[in-house]
Amino acid sequence: MSYIGKNPTTGSFTYADDITTSSTNTYNILVGGVAFSPESANHCIVSLNGVIQKANTSFSISGSQITFLPSSGTLSSSDSIDFILILGSVNDVGVATTVTDSAITKGKLNLISDSSSAGLTVKGDGSSENGTLQLNCSQNSHGVKVSSPAHSSGQSYEMILPTTNITAGKFLKVDSVSGSGATGIGQLSFADAGGITVADQYRYTANTGGISGDITANLERVDSDFDKIGTGITNSSGIFSFPSTGIYLVQVQAHINFVNEADNSSIVSTFVTTNNSSYNQRARAVAGSNSTSNNSNFTVFSNLMVDVTDTSNVKVKFVASSFDSQSYLEGDTDKNQTSFTFIRLGDT
Repeated sequence: MSYIGKNPTTGSFTYADDITTSSTNTYNILVGGVAFSPESANHCIVSLNGVIQKANTSFSISGSQITFLPSSGTLSSSDSIDFILILGSVNDVGVATTVTDSAITKGKLNLISDSSSAGLTVKGDGSSENGTLQLNCSQNSHGVKVSSPAHSSGQSYEMILPTTNITAGKFLKVDSVSGSGATGIGQLSFADAGGITVADQYRYTANTGGISGDITANLERVDSDFDKIGTGITNSSGIFSFPSTGIYLVQVQAHINFVNEADNSSIVSTFVTTNNSSYNQRARAVAGSNSTSNNSNFTVFSNLMVDVTDTSNVKVKFVASSFDSQSYLEGDTDKNQTSFTFIRLGDT
C-alpha cells in the first residue's frame, strides 16, 4: 500500500534476555549477555505476570536498568517478567534494506577502537579481492587505494605512524618492532632517504712551513665545481661538527713539500672526540724523505670511519706535527692540494 506524506521510519526491535525475579524491583537489562540501554521507558513494551505495564507509571528506565513500580510493593520470586521488547529510536533504521547515500553522514559515524577490534574494518569479498581503502579526489572521478596483503601471506601486523614531526626528504622506516612474525607491531619513523645525504669538503689554502699543532686557519669549504650535499659540515676554528648522526667517512689528503730538507716524518693526524672535550688520535697521513734535493713532493692520505652518535659531542680536528722549518704543508685557494673530505655513508 502507499502512504500519504513521509514513509514510516524503519525501527529496531530487540528482546531483552530473560530475567529471573527476586525480592527487588530493579534489574539489569541485558541483550546477548551485554548491558543494553534503551532510549527511554517509552521505548519499551514490558509484560509482568501477563499484563502489559505502563511506561513511567508501572516501571522506569535508567541507563541499562529497569525498576518496577508496582502498587502492591516489592516483587518476589513468584512474579514473572514475561518479556521486555525494546523499540529502536525514531531515527533508528534497524536492519535497513536500502539507505540513501545522503542519510549516512560523517556525524553519524561513531568509530571507536578497543583492545579487541579496530574502529573501522574494510572487508575482502571472501574470495580473491583484499580489503581496500580508497581515497577519492575532490571530484570523486578517481582515487588511490591502500590494500591489505593477500590472504596467502597470513599477515596481521600493525604499523604505528611516526611520533615526530613530518620532515621533507625523509621516508618511512620501521624503527622498532614489538612482538614478532605476522602479528608484530612496528613503530615507524622518518628516516633519511637512500643515497648520500651529507658530503662536504674543505681545503687548506696556504703553503705553511714548520706548521705544528691544530690546523685552525687557512681553511675554506671547496667552492669550485662542487657544492656540498645536505647542510654540510660546520668548521669553527678547525673543529669540525656534523649536521646529523650517522656513519661518516673522513678522508685526509696532505700535500707535503720538503725544500732542501731531509725530513723523515711529517704528519697530518685526525683526532676525534666523543665528549666534546678530550680528543684522541685515530688516523695519520705521514710523509718522509731522506733526500736533501730540491722540492721533494709527497701526497699522502688517511681514511677513518667515525660513528657520530651525538652531534653535540662527536667532532673531529686535524693536527700537524713533526714538520721542520723547510717542510711545508701545501695549500691553494683554487685547487685541492691538502684537503679534508666528509661523506655520510648511512645510519649509526
